[in-house]
Amino acid sequence: MFESLQSRLGGVFDKLRGRGSLTEADVDAALAEVRTALIEADVALPVVKTFIEKVRPRAIGESVIRSVTPGQQVVKIVHDVLVETLGAENAALSLGSPPAPILMAGLQGSGKTTTSAKLALMLQTREKKRVLMASLDVNRPAAMEQLRVLGEQAGVATLPIVAGQDPVAIAKRALASAKVGGYDVLILDTAGRQSIDEQLMAEVAAIKAATNPHETLLVADSLTGQDAVNIAKNFNDRLTLTGIILTRVDGDSRGGAALSMRSVTGAPIKFLGSGEKLDALEPFHPERVASRILDMGDVVSLVEKASETLDKQEAEKLAAKMKKGQFDMNDLASQLNQMKKLGGMKGVLSMLPGVGKIKGQLEAAGLDDKILTRQEAIIQSMTKTERSDPDVINGSRRKRIAAGAGVDVSEVNKLLKMHRQMADMMKKMGKGGRMPMMPGMGGGMPGGLPPGMFPRR
Repeated sequence: MFESLQSRLGGVFDKLRGRGSLTEADVDAALAEVRTALIEADVALPVVKTFIEKVRPRAIGESVIRSVTPGQQVVKIVHDVLVETLGAENAALSLGSPPAPILMAGLQGSGKTTTSAKLALMLQTREKKRVLMASLDVNRPAAMEQLRVLGEQAGVATLPIVAGQDPVAIAKRALASAKVGGYDVLILDTAGRQSIDEQLMAEVAAIKAATNPHETLLVADSLTGQDAVNIAKNFNDRLTLTGIILTRVDGDSRGGAALSMRSVTGAPIKFLGSGEKLDALEPFHPERVASRILDMGDVVSLVEKASETLDKQEAEKLAAKMKKGQFDMNDLASQLNQMKKLGGMKGVLSMLPGVGKIKGQLEAAGLDDKILTRQEAIIQSMTKTERSDPDVINGSRRKRIAAGAGVDVSEVNKLLKMHRQMADMMKKMGKGGRMPMMPGMGGGMPGGLPPGMFPRR
């Protein structure tokens, strides 16, 4: 998300940073390019106008024009206004006394049902809440069954299906069941339509009146661009939204909907959905998102994600082996799996500062997360002996391993070379040495990845 906007703004600010002084004309020329970049990113025109009106007077002030680093000052001003536009801070869910109803609204196809399950899983695992889900969609075939299956996958309870009930009756039954069952949260997955109509709005409004939800969340598909903003406005006018969840943000390189919705509706964006897996839902932090847009990175989110996904026991086990200078193919396979849990190499790099400037170099180097899968396949084609002692792998074994993994022998050779380099690093660390930086990353990426991990294809 925001890739095209990040690229355009990066070019604008690079020009400003390269100048020792700025005139009012320089600032106006830069802001004209910023305006164009925002419009191309699908940001609503009124939001673009307001954004520029906030930035300009600050950017042409005495403190900037006479600053030693005026370009950096302008970037900071744009960052601050981005944060203001997106919302000052993360807006947490307001659950209150149990069972707290959460009403999920949106159009058909926006990912409402899957998002309901994602939110339920997040509340159950991170917040330790007992959650009940109920499908109120009596129009779409198999909608209730879909939520039930997702509930089983997530380990979240769902309301038993009773044929013939209307949405309001189901909502009332769900609320009663949540009270009797001692649940903390009740997630109500409402029906959607292909487009906004009076029947849809009347139905959702009736459900809201019957359940008095603590949160009324709109699930909007970020791929719909400007339309998503109009949809949010219409729902907000009728329901008074308390928050928005943007889905499919991994498939939208523009991100204009995120920049527009807060301004247009006044409702904060609370979560971003970035994939089909049930754990692919993350809280929306305006300051972190603004930093990503301006290629400042988001190391805080990376650390948080690492603490949630990485296996502590595995890390301790590897640390103990490192002290002895040991690192075999099983350890390498574990490291590759951990990387995939973090979102792959691209997912990690997207959160590091300055990576936007070398995106072309990374693509030219063949940076592809499919390489992780192929490397895992190569290790799985090895015998237990070969994984624990890679030195026994001779020419004939390499051919057999390559055939088993469906790759060329050259890829097996590259993986073995990468393992040797990582094993050497581990030995140095075991003797109290310092982990080298990743070559080609300007010394900006500590730890881990030697040359050849992501070879040219």
